[in-house]
Amino acid sequence: MKMVRLGGSVILALFMLFMGSQKFGASNPVFSYLAANSGIELFEPVIRTATGVAEVIAALLLLAGVFAGRFRGLGALLSLGVIGGAIVFHLTPWLGINAPVAFAEGGGYEFSPMLFGMAIVFGALSAVLTFIDREHLPVIGKG
Repeated sequence: MKMVRLGGSVILALFMLFMGSQKFGASNPVFSYLAANSGIELFEPVIRTATGVAEVIAALLLLAGVFAGRFRGLGALLSLGVIGGAIVFHLTPWLGINAPVAFAEGGGYEFSPMLFGMAIVFGALSAVLTFIDREHLPVIGKG
């Protein structure tokens, strides 16, 4: 169980850092597509940046949990929340399962179900780690 906690935490942290780092800087195809399809301009750049910050914080909590276990559950729970939000948006007509992964050369987007698949896999990992470390979570566990 200890190796699942440690290995899962490191893998999830690396994934969250990778995904979070893509939210900073230039426009992101997913959030641009969401803004265009929903008519809600906050998706690009405000919600994109907030999502990136949440992903990086979750990764830092997971990595801190390698040394101080009480942070691991919070990082897993925050990861579950962020990834759960991604899954919900993938199931809406605004984004869809076959989501934009890059900007196409002639304008528009290139689509793939890859992001949805990664969200499902890493959402499951987040749920498992949250369950394993539930005793360290405030309200749910002993805090």
